[in-house]
Amino acid sequence: MDVSATSSAASTAASSARQTLSSNYDTFLKLLTAQLQNQDPLSPMDSTQFTQQLVMYSQVEQQITTNDNLSSLIALQKTAAGANAVSYLGRTAFTQGAQTSLVDGAATWRYTLPNDAASVTINVQNANGRTVYTTTGDANLGDHDFSWDGQNNAGVAQQDGTYTLSIAAKDASGKTLTPTITGIGVVKEVDMSGTEPTVTVGARAVSLGEIVGLKN
Repeated sequence: MDVSATSSAASTAASSARQTLSSNYDTFLKLLTAQLQNQDPLSPMDSTQFTQQLVMYSQVEQQITTNDNLSSLIALQKTAAGANAVSYLGRTAFTQGAQTSLVDGAATWRYTLPNDAASVTINVQNANGRTVYTTTGDANLGDHDFSWDGQNNAGVAQQDGTYTLSIAAKDASGKTLTPTITGIGVVKEVDMSGTEPTVTVGARAVSLGEIVGLKN
């Protein structure tokens, strides 16, 4: 991963903008000087118009400088975020939502029950939304890790990819419980090529904001 790529690109763009502005500004001054030298003495350039032209061009120059500074700040923030994300490599991440990756016959989720349940049914769905595995889960209040070996209920191994966990839980009175579900996977890669850093968790690319927890 090249954490300097972003700042380098921003610097190049800003440098190009400055060079273009400088060239245009020189051209503008030459034209203005020629206009002053060759103007009709009986009908000289309006001083107000002349001043407005200079002010407008000065504002453009200031805007380029402001954009340059903003680009530098954004690049620095992205680099800092990427550098922080490097510390995630090799660690187990908990990601928002019910999706996780099946890699080499293993996929893991964590679900949290808000109360004790009388029944918990776990369903694993593939990328097409089809349920490929169903089982019962732990019914006690709190966190529970669920690991799937990648086989459907007939014992047929499923292809690696992204799978979604859904849980149907009810308490003793028959009231539906809504558990919180997170995906679990190892952070394998940090990508700085986009507008914000992303990390590969298992086989999925997720933003840093989707990571809700880490463990070694």
